Amino acid sequence: MYFLERVMAVPRLPEKLRRLEELSKNLWWSWNYRAQQMFKYMDPEMWYQERRSPIRLLRRISQTRLYELSEDKPFIEMYESVVGEFDEYMGGKDTWMDREHPDRKEQCIAYFCAEYGFHESFPIYSGGLGILAGDHLKTASDMGLNFVAVGLLYRNGYFEQRIDESGWQQNIYHSYEFEDFPVVPAQDDSGDEIFVNIDFPGRKVWAKIWKTAVGRTSLYLLDTDIPQNEPEDRNITATLYGGDRETRIKQEILLGIGGVRALRMLNYSPNVWHMNEGHAAFLSLERIRELVQKNSIDLSTASMIVKSGNVFTTHTPVPAGNDTFSLEIIDKYFRDFWSTIRAERDEFINLGIERLPGGGQQYSMTVLALRLSALANGVSKLHGRVSRNLWNHIYPDLPAVEVPISHVTNGVHIWTWLNPDLVKLLDRYLPVGWHEKVYDPEIWEAVDKIPEEEIWKLHMSLKSRARNFLQGRLKRQRMRLGETIEDLMEVEEALPEDVLTIGFARRFATYKRATLIFKDINRLKSIITNSERPVQFVFAGKAHPADDPGKELIRKLYEISRTPEFKSRIIIVENYDMNIARHLVSGVDVWLNTPRRPHEASGTSGEKAGMNGVLNFSVLDGWWVEGFNGVNGWAIGDNRDYKDHELQDRIDSVSIYSSLEKEIIPLYYSRDEKGVAKEWAKRMKNSIKEIGSKFNTHRMIADYAEDLYFPVADLSKEVEKDDFKLAKSVAIWKDKFSSSWNAIRIKPNMIGETSAKSVKVGQEISVSANIYLGTMDPSEVQVEIFVAKMNDEGEMDGFSLYPMKLVKEDVHGEYVYGGKFTVAEEGQLAYTVRVIPNPERLPHRYFIPVAKWIT
Repeated sequence: MYFLERVMAVPRLPEKLRRLEELSKNLWWSWNYRAQQMFKYMDPEMWYQERRSPIRLLRRISQTRLYELSEDKPFIEMYESVVGEFDEYMGGKDTWMDREHPDRKEQCIAYFCAEYGFHESFPIYSGGLGILAGDHLKTASDMGLNFVAVGLLYRNGYFEQRIDESGWQQNIYHSYEFEDFPVVPAQDDSGDEIFVNIDFPGRKVWAKIWKTAVGRTSLYLLDTDIPQNEPEDRNITATLYGGDRETRIKQEILLGIGGVRALRMLNYSPNVWHMNEGHAAFLSLERIRELVQKNSIDLSTASMIVKSGNVFTTHTPVPAGNDTFSLEIIDKYFRDFWSTIRAERDEFINLGIERLPGGGQQYSMTVLALRLSALANGVSKLHGRVSRNLWNHIYPDLPAVEVPISHVTNGVHIWTWLNPDLVKLLDRYLPVGWHEKVYDPEIWEAVDKIPEEEIWKLHMSLKSRARNFLQGRLKRQRMRLGETIEDLMEVEEALPEDVLTIGFARRFATYKRATLIFKDINRLKSIITNSERPVQFVFAGKAHPADDPGKELIRKLYEISRTPEFKSRIIIVENYDMNIARHLVSGVDVWLNTPRRPHEASGTSGEKAGMNGVLNFSVLDGWWVEGFNGVNGWAIGDNRDYKDHELQDRIDSVSIYSSLEKEIIPLYYSRDEKGVAKEWAKRMKNSIKEIGSKFNTHRMIADYAEDLYFPVADLSKEVEKDDFKLAKSVAIWKDKFSSSWNAIRIKPNMIGETSAKSVKVGQEISVSANIYLGTMDPSEVQVEIFVAKMNDEGEMDGFSLYPMKLVKEDVHGEYVYGGKFTVAEEGQLAYTVRVIPNPERLPHRYFIPVAKWIT
C-alpha cells in the first residue's frame, strides 16, 4: 500500500504539566536528582526502557497516563517543586561569578570541543574528553560564567559495543532521530532556522545549527545531514571519530571554521576562544580571515590579534594521539583559503607545520593551536611537565621547563557523579549551604564527623545496588550470545557483596595496560580464589573502532574471564557508558588504574570513584600524583618514569600483587564486632574529603577563569584597542626580529667568586656580559640571568629569571650589561645569560617565544 507520509503521533501534555517539555529539553535535569525521580515516577518501566531520557519518555508515554498524572496529587507536588527549583536555578543571582567577579559577568567565553558527554541518552561522546567537556559546561552554568559552546551533532553518534562469543568487540552504529535528543533548531529573529556554509573543494557544504540548553549555558551543534548537501557531505557528521583522514579533516574544518561562522550568525562576539584539544584549532584560521577581510590588515597582525584571545587545552601526552594531516590533504582543502588571508602557501603552512626528526614534516593541529594561543595548559601537574617536554621542539629557543604550557588539573562535576544517597548523608554532617561552596576545602573537613559505621552501611547498600545492576547487564549479554541455562544461572551468584570488589573501567587503549593484573596469572589466581579472603574484578570499556590491539586486550580479558578458575571472579560488562560508570564509581570497593606512566594526562574516573568513597589503587600518573596522600588509597609502583617498558610492567605488577596481599585485602577483611571495616571506612572518609574538595570542576573552572580566561580577556582587549595599535607594532617588530635576531652575540664577563665549586645559600652572585645587538636597539630587548634548578639526573626542574641593567655602550657597538642574584636554596644550580624580546613591548612575555643564549 502506498502512503503519502509516515508520522509519529506523540502525546500532548495537559495544561497542568505543560512545562515538562521545557524541563526535558534542558540538560539541567541530568544533574538534578529530583528532576530525574520526577520523570521516573511517570512510568518507571518506560524510563529505563528509553535509557532514562525525558524526551523519549514524553514522546512515548500514553496520553491516558498523562491525564492520570495531571490529577495525581503526589506527582503534581513533585512537578511543582522541580519547576520551582529549575526557575530558581535559571534566575539565580548569587553565583560564584556574582560573588567573586561581578565586573566580568559580561565577558563571553566560547568553548569548542569535538564531543560532549552529558548523559548516556545523548550519545555524542566517546569517553573522558567528552565527559570532561560536559562537566565543564554544567559547571560553567552552575558558577554563572557567560559561556557558549560549539560542537558537532552526530547522526550515528559513537558506537555501541557488543562482545561476541569469542570476546571480540563488535562496533554497532545506530541512526538516531534528533527529535529524541535535547536539541532544537537554532533560529534567527524572524523565527527561521539558521544554516552555515563552508567552502570545500569545488563546492559548498551546508550545516544546520542546533541548540542544546545546558542549564544557563548554550551549546550549538552543527549537522551536515541535510538535503542541501550531497550524500558524501551529509555523512560528515555521521559518526564521532569515524572514517578516514579525509573525514576527520572535514569534521575539524566544520567544527573550527563552521563553528566561528555559526557564532557570528547567532550574534556572539566572544572575548575568549577556548579550544579543548586540537580538533578545534581551525577556528583560529577563520578568525584570521575575518580580521584580514574586514579590517584590511596583514596576516602577521591578524595572527597577533587572534593569538591574544585564544586559550588551548591539550589532553594527549603521546605524539600519536595528536591530530596531524599530510601537506597534500591540507593543500586540497585550503588551496583557496590562504588567498582569503592574503598569504602565500608557505606562510599559511608554517602556521601549523611540524618538522619531524629525519626531515619529514606534517601539519599538526596541536602545533597550530599552540602557535595561535596566548595561554595553553595541560590537565594535571605531571601532564603539564610532559607536554612541555613533548612540544619543546616547537619552542627551540626555550628550555623545556620554560615552554609556555601550564596546567589546570581536571575535576569532575559533583552533582553528576556524587551518588544521591551519599549527598543525603553529607547534607546531615556538612555545613548548611555546602552545595554552593564545594570548591572550599574547609567545607569538606566535616566529613570527619561521619561515624565509620554509617559510611560503611551506606557503602554496602550502594554495592548491593551495583551488584543488581551489573547482574542484569551481564544476564542480557549472555542471553544475547545464546548461552546455556547454567551460564545464566551463574549470573545470579555473581559479584557477592561480601567479597572485596575491584573495578577497572576506561577506554581500552594499550597504554592503559588493562591486562597488567594478569602478568603473573598464578599469583593472581591464588589471591582471588582465597577461600577466606577472596577478591573479584569488574571490567568495562571500549576500544577505538580502529584499535585492533585494544580490541585484542578485551578479547584476552574475556577469554580469561570464562576459564573455570576465574569464571565467577572476573566479570567483563559490555558497552561501557555513563550509566555503567555511575554504578561502578559508587559500587565497587577499589578503583584500579594501571596506565603506563607518564601517558595518562589526567584520568578523571578515579576522581569520580574517590569522591564516592571508593579507594583508588593507581599508578602515580595523571591526577593521582596530586591526589594521593598516603591514606586515601594506594600507589602502584613509584614516582618515576621508565624507558624499559618490560621492566616497568614487571615492577608495577609486583607492586599490585604485593599491595593486595599485604595491605588492601587484610584491611578490607578486618572487621569489628558489628562487621564494620572501621579502618577501611576511615580511608573512605579521607578519600571523600580530599578528592571531593580538590578534584571537582567548580575548583577547576575557578582555576580556568582566574588563570586563563580573565587574563586572556584582558590581553585581547589591550591588543584590540586603538585600532589594533599594539598588534600592528608587535607584528612589525616580529618581522624585524626574524631578520636581525641571529646577529646578536653574548660575551660573558665573570665577576666575584663565581668560579667556586660551591656557594652558600644567601650568597650574592654578580654577572656581567658584553652584548652585541646588531641592528637591534637596547629598548627592544631584555638581557637577563637565567638560573636553573637541577635535579640529580642533571635535568632542569625549575628556573628563575633576573633582569640585567645596561651599564654602558662600548665604542665597538657592544653594550655592557650587569646583574646579580641571590642563591635562594640549596641544591644544584646552573646559570647563564640570555637576550629576549623586551616583554614590556609585548602583550604577553611569550608572544615572541625566542631567546638568544651564550654559545
